[in-house]
Formats: sequence, C-alpha cells, structure tokens
Amino acid sequence: MSNLSKIVVFSGDLNYSVRKGITQIDRAIPGLSWLVVFYSPKKTTSQVLRSQWRNLQRNGWRWIFYQISEVLRGLLARVPDESPPSVPGSEFTIESLRSRTNIQLLKVASIHSADALEAVDAFAPDLGLSLAAPILPRSLFARPRLGTVNLHKGKLPDYRGMPPAFWELWNGEHSVGCTVHWVDDHLDTGDLVCTTEVPGERFSTVRGLQIRLDEVGVDLMREAVEKILRGNAKSCAQAPGGRTYRKPSLAQAAALDKRLRRGQQRSASTVEIVLKDFVAGTVVRTLHVPWVRLAKPRITVLLFHRVSDNARDNLTVGIEQFDRQMALLHRRCEVLPIEEVITRSNVPRSKLPLVCVTFDDGYLDNYQNAVPILMRHGIPAAFFVSTGMIGIGHRFPHDIRRGNPYIPTMQWDHLREMRKAGFTIGSHSVSHIDCATEPEEIVRDELAQSLADLRRELGLSDVLFAYPYGGRKNMTPQRLELVKEAGYCGCLSAYGGVNVGKVDRYNVLRRGVHWEHTDRVFLFTCLGLK
Repeated sequence: MSNLSKIVVFSGDLNYSVRKGITQIDRAIPGLSWLVVFYSPKKTTSQVLRSQWRNLQRNGWRWIFYQISEVLRGLLARVPDESPPSVPGSEFTIESLRSRTNIQLLKVASIHSADALEAVDAFAPDLGLSLAAPILPRSLFARPRLGTVNLHKGKLPDYRGMPPAFWELWNGEHSVGCTVHWVDDHLDTGDLVCTTEVPGERFSTVRGLQIRLDEVGVDLMREAVEKILRGNAKSCAQAPGGRTYRKPSLAQAAALDKRLRRGQQRSASTVEIVLKDFVAGTVVRTLHVPWVRLAKPRITVLLFHRVSDNARDNLTVGIEQFDRQMALLHRRCEVLPIEEVITRSNVPRSKLPLVCVTFDDGYLDNYQNAVPILMRHGIPAAFFVSTGMIGIGHRFPHDIRRGNPYIPTMQWDHLREMRKAGFTIGSHSVSHIDCATEPEEIVRDELAQSLADLRRELGLSDVLFAYPYGGRKNMTPQRLELVKEAGYCGCLSAYGGVNVGKVDRYNVLRRGVHWEHTDRVFLFTCLGLK
C-alpha cells in the first residue's frame, strides 16, 4: 500500500457518518492526502417553489402538515453548540475534520462546475469515494487514477436507489444490505467490491436500521479502501436483474410506520398514554425555561439498560427512540458526565435542565447501538458493568427470572475502546448480586473483585459503584459502609428521584427510562420535577 495515496471524496452531505467514515479511514491508513468536494447548491426562489408544488402534488395534505411540523421543530429547538473537545465523538465534528492538515475541504455550488473539475485535476487523486453524493457524471467519477467507489446502503442489485432500509421493510425482508461498488454510468449498477448484511430485529424501524447501516457502512468502506490501495480488491459483476426504488410518499411512510407498530403491547391504555403525553408536553412547553426560577436547582441522572429493537420491555429503549432522546438532550439540556455530578455538593443553577446519562449491566447492545448514538450527539455517559458477566455467556439473574434467552454482554475489548473514546466505566458488582440479602462476606468479596477487575483490565483508579437492582431495599447502611471501605468513590441507586439542591455522592438518585417513554414524557423526566 502506498504511503502517498490521494483520495478525493464527493459528497452532498457532510453528515456525521460521512465525517466518521473519512476519519476512520484516515486513522487506519497512514500517509493519506484528502480532497473533500462538498456540493452545496444555492436554490433560487422559483426552484424552491417548484419543488414544493411537486411534493404537494405527490403527497397531498400530508405535505402541508409535514412542512409546518418541520418549521415548528426548527423554531422551538435550541441551536446546539459544537461539542466540546472532551466529549465522546468530538473527533468526528466538522471542526475536527477541518483541523486535519492532510484534508482539504472544497465547497462548490455545482459538483459539475469547471472549478470542481480543475480542483480534482490539480489534486490528481488515486481513488474517489462517493459518500452521500449526488449522481456523478463520468467526467468526474473517472478522474481518479483507480476510479471511484460508492457506499450504497442497500442490497444490490435488488435494492438500487433510495432510501436505505425503507423498501426492504416494506417488502418484508428479514435483513438489509450494505454495499461498496464501483461507480459507472448508471445508478448503483457498478461491479461489487464489498458487501454485508444487517439482520432485522423484531421491532426494527426504518430509522433504527439506517443508524445501524451508518456504522456498518463506515467499516465496510474502510475495508474496501484498504483492499483497493493494497491492490487485492476482488470485484465482481452484479447479478442480472434488480430493481431501482425512489423516495416513498408520506402516505407510504405513514402506512409502513403503522404496520411496524403493530404488536407492541403497552402497559397503559391508549387514553392513558395520550393523556400522560399531553400533560408532559404542556409542562415541558410552559416550564422548560421558567421552572429554574421557581424550583430548587437539580440534576436528573437517567438510567438505561438496553438499546435494542429485539425487545420492548421496561429495561429496553428502541434504537430510533434512543437516537431521538439523545438529540433532545443535546438541544434542550446541559448534559454532565457522572464525575462532575458526584462533585456537586451544591447543584448550580442553569438555564437548561442538568442531566446525566448512565447504563447498568453491560449488555453488548450498549456498545453496538448506544455508544455510536452517544458519540453522534456528543453525549457523555457512564456504564456500570457486572465484571463477572463480561463475555462469558451467562444470563443475568433478572433475565433468568423473566425467562429471557441469553442476551450477549460486552467483551473487555469493547470496554477498553469505550474508555478510550471518553466514556466512564464503573462497577455493578461481579455477578449482579443483591447487596442487602447476600451474606456479608460475599458482598465484600464481590465489591473487592469487581474493583480489582476494572483496575486490572482498564487501568482505572477512581471507580464508582451502582448497586444491582437499585431499590431502597437492596442497599443497607451497613452494606454501604462496605462500598466505602472497598474504595469506591461514589454509589448510585435506581429507585427514582432527583438530586435536588445537592448530590449525595454515596446515594446518587437515578430515574429509569424505557420504551414507553414518549419524547414529551422523556423531556418531562429530564426536567426533574416530582
């Protein structure tokens, strides 16, 4: 592999996954030089009006309400600042991309313009990457010495076109594909370089699968680029046939959403859900800012367990749901790392609700689904793991009682990677014991062993403890003394409540979140009102 390879990227949207993909390839292959050609057209008023008219004709009345909701969402949302350099995911921001001395960013109004072509010629690229790009003409994709490859989030040749995951779910497929192929003169018809599949889950949604495809696509494109630059990429022609899809109408999107929601049994009735959502939304709208003047300052510590579309229970939130929730936190709250929370003997006043994100147990979906979403939105989080359950194939006691099959847990390598990315790792005992009912010696041994495991495997010094089950009855004053004696710097519960006025570092209160939380109820929870 040449240490002087030049890569040109063609893109119409420098979104998070595109930025992450470029960064990950640059990390994996030393000595690369980059030119990123970013297509950002300026639309005239007549073009905007024609587009609106076409969409109105295609979507009918739904388009009017869709546009109104989009405008309102933009007006009500706080414009987020860029993530500070200390939070997980900050290395994938546009600022971080600009700061890399081996990457040039070129913004053009037309990707077919003479300026764009001249810039590509002057750069003399070896390889082109099409990442969220418009359709490229031969005059552009053929300029790199080796050609241009495209990342297509769909199975070829069966699912050409757009959008990712939608038509697979519409057609009842059990998996979605992700493909890297050479760009040619037609849409998504070039020879294949790398392919993979993402299995669907029982409650998969379009957006949930798209988030998973984003992560798979980053890895797949890195693999393809490495093979191409080494000269050992094996391309193959697509199978005959196939079909090209276009963007669905709003009516089709609504119909699929309704179909996917079937079978999700909620604990409350529809009337109760609507009423609770309405009340929570009203409180959020009326008290979101003024509440800080009327109530004592407080920190809400949120507790999650699983982020998965395999289940809908009181320990799980969906992938799309978690993505929305973290976006809401980024826009509407001030998110603190747990280390800062436990040092707050007195909670400061803030213009925004103070929130902290935590996870218990150590399920694999935390690494696979939660961590990429947290990094996407620049949200710090703490993960409390039962060290004896890491990667050994055992079921948690609460999963056994519920009759759940084995749910995979993380490996130590996952936790090392998470710690390196800036996440906090803490203890949740060794085997998820009830600290109040187990014999004292067992509790003492588990506290010591879990702490030793974390220090040995992750090199931790100060370690927090979140006691399993988390109820008032699951921790006693005497057992809490054992936590302190073992050397833990704090202890977290899970029986609800909010940290008002001050934080007791050995009884940090947390509120659980699960799949029945609507977005309004979630924001209400973040306000920390009782």
